[in-house]
Amino acid sequence: MVPPDGIKDDWSDADWETAAAPATAHSDAAKAALAEAAKAALAGFSGEAKLLNQEEIDRLLNFDAPSGDGAVLSAIERLVNSTTVNKDRLPMLDVVFDRMVRLLNTSLRQFASTNVEASLMRIEWLRYTDFQDTIELPALIGVARAEQWDNQMLVSIDSALIYCMMDVLLGGRRSRPGRIDGRAYTSIERKMTERMMKVILQDLGQSFDPLAQIDFVFDRLEVNPQFATITRATNAVIRVRIAVEVERRTGHIDIVIPYSTLEPVRGKLVQMFMGEKFGHDTVWENHLKNELMRSKLELVAVLAETKVPLGEVLAWQKGQSLKLRINPENAVLVFSKTIPLFAGHMGQRNDNIAVKIDTELDTKQELIDGLLSH
Repeated sequence: MVPPDGIKDDWSDADWETAAAPATAHSDAAKAALAEAAKAALAGFSGEAKLLNQEEIDRLLNFDAPSGDGAVLSAIERLVNSTTVNKDRLPMLDVVFDRMVRLLNTSLRQFASTNVEASLMRIEWLRYTDFQDTIELPALIGVARAEQWDNQMLVSIDSALIYCMMDVLLGGRRSRPGRIDGRAYTSIERKMTERMMKVILQDLGQSFDPLAQIDFVFDRLEVNPQFATITRATNAVIRVRIAVEVERRTGHIDIVIPYSTLEPVRGKLVQMFMGEKFGHDTVWENHLKNELMRSKLELVAVLAETKVPLGEVLAWQKGQSLKLRINPENAVLVFSKTIPLFAGHMGQRNDNIAVKIDTELDTKQELIDGLLSH
Protein backbone atom coordinates (compact mmCIF):
# COMPACT_ATOMS: atom_id res chain seq x y z
CA MET A 1 0.00 0.00 0.00
CA VAL A 2 1.48 3.33 -1.06
CA PRO A 3 0.30 6.50 0.76
CA PRO A 4 -0.66 9.58 -1.26
CA ASP A 5 1.88 12.24 -2.13
CA GLY A 6 2.58 14.62 0.72
CA ILE A 7 1.70 12.09 3.35
CA LYS A 8 4.47 9.57 2.69
CA ASP A 9 7.11 11.74 4.29
CA ASP A 10 5.04 12.12 7.46
CA TRP A 11 4.85 8.33 8.07
CA SER A 12 7.56 6.85 10.21
CA ASP A 13 8.66 3.25 10.47
CA ALA A 14 6.51 2.84 13.59
CA ASP A 15 3.44 4.00 11.68
CA TRP A 16 4.04 1.39 9.01
CA GLU A 17 4.37 -1.35 11.69
CA THR A 18 1.09 -0.21 13.25
CA ALA A 19 -0.66 -0.28 9.89
CA ALA A 20 0.54 -3.82 9.31
CA ALA A 21 -0.50 -4.98 12.81
CA PRO A 22 -4.16 -6.17 12.13
CA ALA A 23 -3.07 -9.39 10.50
CA THR A 24 -0.92 -10.23 13.46
CA ALA A 25 -3.69 -9.18 15.87
CA HIS A 26 -6.17 -11.48 14.15
CA SER A 27 -3.70 -14.33 14.43
CA ASP A 28 -3.19 -13.63 18.13
CA ALA A 29 -6.98 -13.53 18.68
CA ALA A 30 -7.39 -16.89 16.98
CA LYS A 31 -4.66 -18.36 19.14
CA ALA A 32 -6.30 -16.94 22.27
CA ALA A 33 -9.69 -18.42 21.29
CA LEU A 34 -8.07 -21.79 20.65
CA ALA A 35 -6.38 -21.64 24.04
CA GLU A 36 -9.69 -20.84 25.73
CA ALA A 37 -11.35 -23.81 24.01
CA ALA A 38 -8.55 -26.12 25.10
CA LYS A 39 -8.78 -24.75 28.62
CA ALA A 40 -12.53 -25.34 28.69
CA ALA A 41 -12.05 -28.90 27.40
CA LEU A 42 -9.55 -29.62 30.18
CA ALA A 43 -11.66 -27.94 32.85
CA GLY A 44 -13.29 -31.26 33.74
CA PHE A 45 -9.92 -32.79 34.50
CA SER A 46 -8.80 -29.90 36.67
CA GLY A 47 -11.96 -29.90 38.80
CA GLU A 48 -13.53 -26.78 37.26
CA ALA A 49 -17.22 -26.86 36.29
CA LYS A 50 -18.47 -25.75 32.89
CA LEU A 51 -22.15 -25.36 31.98
CA LEU A 52 -23.25 -26.68 28.58
CA ASN A 53 -26.03 -25.15 26.58
CA GLN A 54 -28.74 -27.22 24.91
CA GLU A 55 -26.97 -27.30 21.56
CA GLU A 56 -23.79 -28.69 23.12
CA ILE A 57 -25.77 -31.30 25.05
CA ASP A 58 -27.56 -32.44 21.89
CA ARG A 59 -24.27 -32.61 20.00
CA LEU A 60 -22.67 -34.59 22.85
CA LEU A 61 -25.52 -37.13 22.89
CA ASN A 62 -25.54 -37.26 19.08
CA PHE A 63 -29.26 -36.34 19.01
CA ASP A 64 -28.82 -33.87 16.16
CA ALA A 65 -27.36 -36.51 13.84
CA PRO A 66 -29.43 -37.22 10.74
CA SER A 67 -31.73 -40.16 11.34
CA GLY A 68 -32.26 -42.51 8.43
CA ASP A 69 -33.19 -46.10 7.87
CA GLY A 70 -29.55 -47.11 7.93
CA ALA A 71 -28.50 -44.83 10.80
CA VAL A 72 -26.64 -46.56 13.62
CA LEU A 73 -27.47 -45.43 17.16
CA SER A 74 -24.58 -44.19 19.22
CA ALA A 75 -23.57 -46.00 22.38
CA ILE A 76 -24.79 -43.14 24.59
CA GLU A 77 -28.16 -43.07 22.85
CA ARG A 78 -28.57 -46.82 23.32
CA LEU A 79 -27.80 -46.41 27.02
CA VAL A 80 -30.38 -43.64 27.33
CA ASN A 81 -33.03 -45.68 25.54
CA SER A 82 -32.33 -48.71 27.72
CA THR A 83 -34.15 -47.04 30.62
CA THR A 84 -37.50 -47.59 28.94
CA VAL A 85 -39.54 -50.62 29.98
CA ASN A 86 -40.32 -53.12 27.23
CA LYS A 87 -43.70 -54.39 28.37
CA ASP A 88 -45.99 -57.08 27.09
CA ARG A 89 -49.60 -56.19 26.57
CA LEU A 90 -51.75 -57.73 29.32
CA PRO A 91 -55.40 -57.12 28.37
CA MET A 92 -56.81 -59.19 31.24
CA LEU A 93 -55.02 -56.97 33.76
CA ASP A 94 -57.45 -54.15 32.92
CA VAL A 95 -60.35 -56.52 33.54
CA VAL A 96 -58.90 -57.60 36.90
CA PHE A 97 -58.50 -54.05 38.22
CA ASP A 98 -61.84 -52.90 36.85
CA ARG A 99 -63.37 -55.70 38.91
CA MET A 100 -61.29 -54.65 41.90
CA VAL A 101 -62.56 -51.05 41.70
CA ARG A 102 -66.15 -52.29 41.83
CA LEU A 103 -65.34 -54.41 44.86
CA LEU A 104 -63.54 -51.50 46.55
CA ASN A 105 -66.58 -49.26 46.22
CA THR A 106 -68.54 -51.69 48.37
CA SER A 107 -65.74 -52.61 50.80
CA LEU A 108 -64.60 -49.05 51.53
CA ARG A 109 -68.19 -47.89 52.06
CA GLN A 110 -68.60 -50.58 54.69
CA PHE A 111 -65.18 -49.74 56.14
CA ALA A 112 -65.84 -45.99 56.46
CA SER A 113 -69.64 -46.13 56.91
CA THR A 114 -70.00 -43.27 54.43
CA ASN A 115 -70.14 -42.65 50.71
CA VAL A 116 -66.87 -43.66 49.01
CA GLU A 117 -66.18 -43.51 45.28
CA ALA A 118 -63.20 -45.41 43.85
CA SER A 119 -62.11 -45.11 40.23
CA LEU A 120 -59.24 -46.55 38.21
CA MET A 121 -56.91 -43.74 37.09
CA ARG A 122 -54.18 -45.52 35.13
CA ILE A 123 -51.99 -48.60 34.84
CA GLU A 124 -48.31 -47.85 34.23
CA TRP A 125 -45.22 -49.91 33.44
CA LEU A 126 -42.04 -48.42 34.91
CA ARG A 127 -38.81 -49.20 36.73
CA TYR A 128 -38.97 -49.78 40.45
CA THR A 129 -36.55 -46.92 41.09
CA ASP A 130 -38.86 -44.58 39.18
CA PHE A 131 -41.74 -45.57 41.44
CA GLN A 132 -39.65 -44.89 44.56
CA ASP A 133 -38.82 -41.41 43.25
CA THR A 134 -42.53 -40.56 42.85
CA ILE A 135 -43.59 -41.50 46.40
CA GLU A 136 -44.87 -38.41 48.18
CA LEU A 137 -43.52 -38.34 51.72
CA PRO A 138 -44.81 -38.85 54.32
CA ALA A 139 -46.55 -42.02 53.18
CA LEU A 140 -47.36 -45.45 54.53
CA ILE A 141 -46.25 -48.39 52.37
CA GLY A 142 -47.56 -51.86 53.00
CA VAL A 143 -45.60 -54.93 51.96
CA ALA A 144 -47.72 -57.98 51.11
CA ARG A 145 -46.98 -61.54 50.03
CA ALA A 146 -48.61 -63.39 47.17
CA GLU A 147 -48.70 -66.81 48.82
CA GLN A 148 -49.29 -69.05 45.80
CA TRP A 149 -46.85 -67.09 43.62
CA ASP A 150 -44.13 -66.92 46.31
CA ASN A 151 -43.43 -63.23 45.68
CA GLN A 152 -44.18 -59.77 47.08
CA MET A 153 -46.04 -56.59 46.16
CA LEU A 154 -46.67 -53.11 47.60
CA VAL A 155 -49.70 -51.04 48.55
CA SER A 156 -49.08 -47.32 49.10
CA ILE A 157 -51.68 -44.87 50.44
CA ASP A 158 -51.03 -41.14 50.29
CA SER A 159 -51.35 -38.84 53.28
CA ALA A 160 -54.46 -37.04 51.98
CA LEU A 161 -56.48 -40.27 51.98
CA ILE A 162 -55.11 -41.38 55.37
CA TYR A 163 -56.05 -38.11 57.08
CA CYS A 164 -59.44 -38.11 55.37
CA MET A 165 -60.21 -41.62 56.60
CA MET A 166 -59.08 -40.65 60.10
CA ASP A 167 -61.49 -37.72 60.16
CA VAL A 168 -64.36 -39.89 58.94
CA LEU A 169 -63.70 -42.81 61.29
CA LEU A 170 -63.27 -40.55 64.33
CA GLY A 171 -66.50 -38.63 63.73
CA GLY A 172 -65.29 -35.65 61.73
CA ARG A 173 -67.14 -34.44 58.62
CA ARG A 174 -64.89 -31.72 57.30
CA SER A 175 -65.33 -30.97 53.62
CA ARG A 176 -62.15 -28.89 53.51
CA PRO A 177 -58.95 -30.98 53.55
CA GLY A 178 -56.55 -30.42 56.40
CA ARG A 179 -52.98 -29.28 55.97
CA ILE A 180 -50.38 -32.00 55.62
CA ASP A 181 -47.57 -30.93 57.93
CA GLY A 182 -45.17 -33.81 57.28
CA ARG A 183 -45.27 -35.13 60.85
CA ALA A 184 -44.78 -38.78 61.72
CA TYR A 185 -47.84 -40.99 61.74
CA THR A 186 -49.38 -41.92 65.05
CA SER A 187 -50.02 -45.49 66.12
CA ILE A 188 -53.77 -44.99 65.59
CA GLU A 189 -53.20 -43.83 62.02
CA ARG A 190 -50.87 -46.76 61.35
CA LYS A 191 -53.38 -49.29 62.71
CA MET A 192 -56.21 -47.76 60.69
CA THR A 193 -54.09 -47.77 57.52
CA GLU A 194 -53.11 -51.40 58.12
CA ARG A 195 -56.78 -52.40 58.37
CA MET A 196 -57.55 -50.49 55.19
CA MET A 197 -54.70 -52.21 53.34
CA LYS A 198 -56.01 -55.61 54.39
CA VAL A 199 -59.39 -54.70 52.87
CA ILE A 200 -57.65 -53.68 49.64
CA LEU A 201 -55.62 -56.90 49.50
CA GLN A 202 -58.72 -59.02 50.08
CA ASP A 203 -60.51 -57.33 47.15
CA LEU A 204 -57.42 -57.73 44.98
CA GLY A 205 -57.35 -61.48 45.67
CA GLN A 206 -61.04 -61.78 44.77
CA SER A 207 -60.38 -59.89 41.52
CA PHE A 208 -57.86 -62.55 40.46
CA ASP A 209 -60.23 -65.45 41.27
CA PRO A 210 -61.45 -65.95 37.65
CA LEU A 211 -57.82 -66.37 36.56
CA ALA A 212 -56.12 -68.06 39.51
CA GLN A 213 -56.61 -68.71 43.21
CA ILE A 214 -54.30 -66.28 45.00
CA ASP A 215 -54.12 -64.95 48.55
CA PHE A 216 -52.44 -61.60 49.27
CA VAL A 217 -51.31 -61.58 52.91
CA PHE A 218 -50.28 -58.36 54.66
CA ASP A 219 -46.68 -58.59 55.88
CA ARG A 220 -45.51 -55.27 57.36
CA LEU A 221 -45.93 -51.50 57.23
CA GLU A 222 -43.08 -49.15 56.30
CA VAL A 223 -42.69 -45.35 56.25
CA ASN A 224 -39.32 -45.31 54.47
CA PRO A 225 -39.42 -46.41 50.80
CA GLN A 226 -35.90 -47.84 51.11
CA PHE A 227 -37.09 -50.34 53.73
CA ALA A 228 -39.97 -51.43 51.47
CA THR A 229 -37.73 -52.58 48.61
CA ILE A 230 -39.05 -55.84 47.16
CA THR A 231 -37.12 -56.05 43.86
CA ARG A 232 -34.07 -54.65 42.12
CA ALA A 233 -34.10 -50.96 41.25
CA THR A 234 -33.95 -51.60 37.49
CA ASN A 235 -36.63 -54.32 37.41
CA ALA A 236 -39.94 -53.61 35.72
CA VAL A 237 -43.03 -53.14 37.86
CA ILE A 238 -46.70 -52.42 37.20
CA ARG A 239 -48.17 -49.50 39.13
CA VAL A 240 -51.95 -49.23 39.38
CA ARG A 241 -53.28 -45.94 40.71
CA ILE A 242 -56.81 -45.87 42.11
CA ALA A 243 -58.42 -42.56 43.03
CA VAL A 244 -60.66 -42.55 46.12
CA GLU A 245 -63.10 -39.76 46.96
CA VAL A 246 -64.48 -39.53 50.52
CA GLU A 247 -66.64 -36.62 51.70
CA ARG A 248 -65.62 -34.49 48.71
CA ARG A 249 -61.95 -35.09 49.56
CA THR A 250 -59.76 -37.16 47.27
CA GLY A 251 -56.70 -39.30 47.67
CA HIS A 252 -55.15 -42.21 45.83
CA ILE A 253 -53.95 -45.77 46.35
CA ASP A 254 -50.94 -47.17 44.49
CA ILE A 255 -50.67 -50.92 43.97
CA VAL A 256 -47.20 -51.94 42.77
CA ILE A 257 -46.67 -55.47 41.46
CA PRO A 258 -43.28 -56.57 40.09
CA TYR A 259 -43.53 -58.01 36.62
CA SER A 260 -41.91 -61.22 37.83
CA THR A 261 -44.72 -61.67 40.39
CA LEU A 262 -47.28 -62.03 37.59
CA GLU A 263 -45.18 -64.58 35.69
CA PRO A 264 -47.21 -67.63 36.94
CA VAL A 265 -50.42 -66.19 35.39
CA ARG A 266 -48.86 -64.31 32.48
CA GLY A 267 -50.32 -66.82 30.01
CA LYS A 268 -53.82 -65.96 31.24
CA LEU A 269 -53.22 -62.22 31.45
CA VAL A 270 -52.32 -61.97 27.75
CA GLN A 271 -55.75 -63.32 26.78
CA MET A 272 -58.11 -60.99 24.98
CA PHE A 273 -61.14 -62.24 26.93
CA MET A 274 -61.91 -64.55 29.84
CA GLY A 275 -61.48 -68.23 28.97
CA GLU A 276 -59.66 -67.72 25.67
CA LYS A 277 -58.14 -71.01 24.45
CA PHE A 278 -55.46 -69.59 22.13
CA GLY A 279 -56.56 -71.51 19.05
CA HIS A 280 -57.96 -74.60 20.81
CA ASP A 281 -61.67 -75.07 20.13
CA THR A 282 -63.02 -78.06 22.05
CA VAL A 283 -66.30 -78.08 20.08
CA TRP A 284 -64.49 -78.31 16.76
CA GLU A 285 -62.08 -80.94 18.10
CA ASN A 286 -64.97 -83.13 19.28
CA HIS A 287 -66.71 -82.76 15.94
CA LEU A 288 -63.53 -83.67 14.08
CA LYS A 289 -63.00 -86.66 16.36
CA ASN A 290 -66.52 -87.95 15.69
CA GLU A 291 -66.04 -87.60 11.94
CA LEU A 292 -62.73 -89.45 12.12
CA MET A 293 -64.45 -92.32 13.90
CA ARG A 294 -66.72 -92.76 10.88
CA SER A 295 -63.97 -92.56 8.28
CA LYS A 296 -62.49 -95.59 6.50
CA LEU A 297 -59.12 -96.81 7.65
CA GLU A 298 -56.71 -99.13 5.85
CA LEU A 299 -55.46 -101.96 8.03
CA VAL A 300 -52.59 -104.39 7.47
CA ALA A 301 -52.41 -107.82 9.17
CA VAL A 302 -48.82 -108.91 9.80
CA LEU A 303 -48.43 -112.65 10.18
CA ALA A 304 -44.81 -112.63 11.26
CA GLU A 305 -41.60 -110.66 11.04
CA THR A 306 -38.12 -112.03 10.42
CA LYS A 307 -34.67 -110.67 9.78
CA VAL A 308 -32.92 -111.68 6.56
CA PRO A 309 -29.41 -110.66 5.48
CA LEU A 310 -29.32 -108.23 2.58
CA GLY A 311 -27.16 -110.58 0.52
CA GLU A 312 -29.81 -113.29 0.79
CA VAL A 313 -32.57 -110.86 -0.19
CA LEU A 314 -30.65 -109.84 -3.31
CA ALA A 315 -30.31 -113.50 -4.24
CA TRP A 316 -34.08 -114.14 -4.24
CA GLN A 317 -35.60 -115.27 -7.53
CA LYS A 318 -39.13 -115.16 -8.89
CA GLY A 319 -41.26 -118.00 -7.50
CA GLN A 320 -38.99 -118.66 -4.56
CA SER A 321 -40.73 -119.49 -1.27
CA LEU A 322 -39.88 -117.84 2.03
CA LYS A 323 -40.12 -119.97 5.14
CA LEU A 324 -41.54 -117.97 8.08
CA ARG A 325 -41.37 -120.82 10.57
CA ILE A 326 -44.71 -119.96 12.22
CA ASN A 327 -47.66 -122.04 13.32
CA PRO A 328 -51.40 -121.29 13.51
CA GLU A 329 -51.12 -120.44 17.19
CA ASN A 330 -48.86 -117.44 16.62
CA ALA A 331 -50.43 -114.02 17.19
CA VAL A 332 -51.21 -111.76 14.25
CA LEU A 333 -50.80 -107.98 14.67
CA VAL A 334 -53.12 -105.54 12.89
CA PHE A 335 -51.41 -102.24 11.97
CA SER A 336 -52.58 -98.86 10.73
CA LYS A 337 -49.51 -97.47 9.04
CA THR A 338 -46.89 -98.03 11.76
CA ILE A 339 -49.24 -98.02 14.78
CA PRO A 340 -50.32 -101.46 16.09
CA LEU A 341 -54.01 -101.54 17.01
CA PHE A 342 -55.06 -105.16 17.65
CA ALA A 343 -53.63 -108.61 18.21
CA GLY A 344 -55.44 -111.83 17.19
CA HIS A 345 -55.25 -115.18 15.39
CA MET A 346 -55.56 -116.03 11.72
CA GLY A 347 -58.54 -118.14 10.62
CA GLN A 348 -61.20 -118.58 7.92
CA ARG A 349 -64.81 -117.39 7.86
CA ASN A 350 -67.29 -117.65 4.94
CA ASP A 351 -64.53 -118.76 2.59
CA ASN A 352 -62.51 -115.65 3.50
CA ILE A 353 -59.27 -115.41 5.42
CA ALA A 354 -60.04 -113.58 8.66
CA VAL A 355 -58.33 -112.41 11.85
CA LYS A 356 -60.05 -112.96 15.17
CA ILE A 357 -59.22 -110.04 17.49
CA ASP A 358 -58.26 -111.22 20.94
CA THR A 359 -56.56 -108.15 22.41
CA GLU A 360 -56.96 -104.38 22.01
CA LEU A 361 -53.69 -102.51 22.21
CA ASP A 362 -53.58 -99.16 24.09
CA THR A 363 -52.65 -97.18 21.00
CA LYS A 364 -56.03 -95.94 19.75
CA GLN A 365 -55.68 -92.51 21.36
CA GLU A 366 -52.19 -92.22 19.90
CA LEU A 367 -53.65 -92.77 16.45
CA ILE A 368 -56.39 -90.18 16.99
CA ASP A 369 -53.93 -87.62 18.37
CA GLY A 370 -51.67 -88.14 15.40
CA LEU A 371 -54.53 -87.50 12.99
CA LEU A 372 -55.65 -84.38 14.89
CA SER A 373 -52.15 -82.95 14.85
CA HIS A 374 -52.18 -83.01 11.05
